[in-house]
Amino acid sequence: MTTTAARTTNSVGGRGLSSYAVALLLPIGPAAVAVLRYALPYYTVDDSTAMANKVIAATGRMSLVLWLGFIAVLTLVPAAYAVSRVTRQRAPRMTLVAMLLLVPGYLALGWLIAEDQLMFAGAKAGLDAGAITRLIDHLHPSGAVAGVFFVLGHVVGTILLGIALWRTRVVARWAAVAVIASQPIHFFAAVIVPNHTIDLIGWGLQAVGFAAVGWAILQRPDTDV
Repeated sequence: MTTTAARTTNSVGGRGLSSYAVALLLPIGPAAVAVLRYALPYYTVDDSTAMANKVIAATGRMSLVLWLGFIAVLTLVPAAYAVSRVTRQRAPRMTLVAMLLLVPGYLALGWLIAEDQLMFAGAKAGLDAGAITRLIDHLHPSGAVAGVFFVLGHVVGTILLGIALWRTRVVARWAAVAVIASQPIHFFAAVIVPNHTIDLIGWGLQAVGFAAVGWAILQRPDTDV
């Protein structure tokens, strides 16, 4: 009887509160990065001097980028884990490989944001572009390693997680395709033909796909994730 009462207290409409929390959480990280990539004052392919000059000219936008990055670091790993919970039963191996790539990749994002923090702090402190550039060029080599982890982890890992969604059919086909396509679009817009609007679309597709997973979780007959 106590167990029944606890379930009633911690549920809404017969469904566990954690299911609603997860459904709400899922799109936040990708959506934050989508806006971050759109607001970023520089391009990923810019050299250090160009980055420094652009950050100095747009410290307000850079502040927004840092806040969004903070949100992304807090939410991306839990979101990926939540998606893995709904795919691992029918696609265990692919889900495992995807998570082995995504978790370290997303965690490495926090290390990469340190460079943006440095540029923002330098600009706010009144340093010129030359001084900020010298700081960027002398960052610890672990930052370059973190970059490799992030790029491989989030691009390949997201594709694999999207394929797992396709195979398990826990969401509509279009949602799985949105997740699969999101990071190749991002990579194209970040590295090959730099374009912040296309980058927004890429990460936005992942946010939409993850939101669809959240909706699917809420349709499950069980009361919890």
